[in-house]
Amino acid sequence: MRITDVEAIHIRMNDVKKQCDSGQDTLIVRVRTDEGITGIGEVDSSPLAVQGVINGAYSHQLCCGLKQLLIGEDPFQTEYLWQKMFRNNIYLGQSGILFHAISGVDMALWDIKGKKLEMPIWKLLGGGFHKRLRCYASVLFGDTPEQTHLEAMRLRDLGFTAVKFGWGPMGEDAKTDVALVAKARAGLGDNLDLMVDAGLVWDTKTAIQRAEAFQEYNPFWLEEPLAPHNYEGYSQLSKATSIRIAAGEEQDSLEDYRRLITEGQCDVIQVDLTRCGGFTGGMKIASLAASYYRPVANHGFTTYINVAAALHWLNSIPNALIVEFAAQGNTDLRNILTKQVIRAKDGYLEIPQEPGLGMDLNEDTVAKLRIT
Repeated sequence: MRITDVEAIHIRMNDVKKQCDSGQDTLIVRVRTDEGITGIGEVDSSPLAVQGVINGAYSHQLCCGLKQLLIGEDPFQTEYLWQKMFRNNIYLGQSGILFHAISGVDMALWDIKGKKLEMPIWKLLGGGFHKRLRCYASVLFGDTPEQTHLEAMRLRDLGFTAVKFGWGPMGEDAKTDVALVAKARAGLGDNLDLMVDAGLVWDTKTAIQRAEAFQEYNPFWLEEPLAPHNYEGYSQLSKATSIRIAAGEEQDSLEDYRRLITEGQCDVIQVDLTRCGGFTGGMKIASLAASYYRPVANHGFTTYINVAAALHWLNSIPNALIVEFAAQGNTDLRNILTKQVIRAKDGYLEIPQEPGLGMDLNEDTVAKLRIT
């Protein structure tokens, strides 16, 4: 079997809201083969930038579009192709947009392997740790603490056992920050886990102060309060609070994650398969985290392709903690992009059993919302 084509498809809603919600547009990678088997992957990044990395012309030995590197290759050679894409694009950097583009391609290649062998990806990866995984509903803070309270009650009544609120007005001032968390806790009650995603808004001293203020509301973790590469700050924060500190969605290379663990001393390592190099990169990061006795969770606020990939990956590693499950109610791309719609039941997600990713594009949606 040989690769015959690689498509980078930009999908975008007609009405994109000005909020931190990456579920309003996405970049889909579709890899075709001479046996008629097609794999799909997703990239949560700047769609046009990723298209350039994939479709780019050959410039020289260290800068070449991924599509040119892949045509004619065997899609089963995932590690070899991962290294080929990386090493032939050193000029693009050792992390960032190159890793994002590789992620979508790698995901599609594993989808092809699973379809060809009629096996789910988690089984190809040697997994099988779970039949289902606990998830948390992931939403933005309301514009006000009162709106956050109402949203918390809605998600509680849907049966989730854990909920994360993030971004929005967090970071405006100390009073608002604490009120948002207090109202989230009040809406959830005492028996549900509450995650707080600060959204990169504070310096180190402020983060320590907020962690102290949030303590009485018993957050399960405090996520990304600092700039991604503020490893010294993360270390100071981790030592100053008993609250778990979670981070990693802004990282992508193995070196970034090594520094987050060893220098930043973060407690929960978050990995987005659409940014970190796909399954091939994600398995290495999970192994690194396990060697330092750190649990991992996925990051995913885009579509159900990302959720399905996370379920395969988390079922393939021994240190999986929980699954992020986007539940934002005012954007709906994720509900129309794929034929399959993933739903939580009693706060859990079932592990996919279908070959490959187990996801198929809704071609009507692709035709309607495709930009290029």
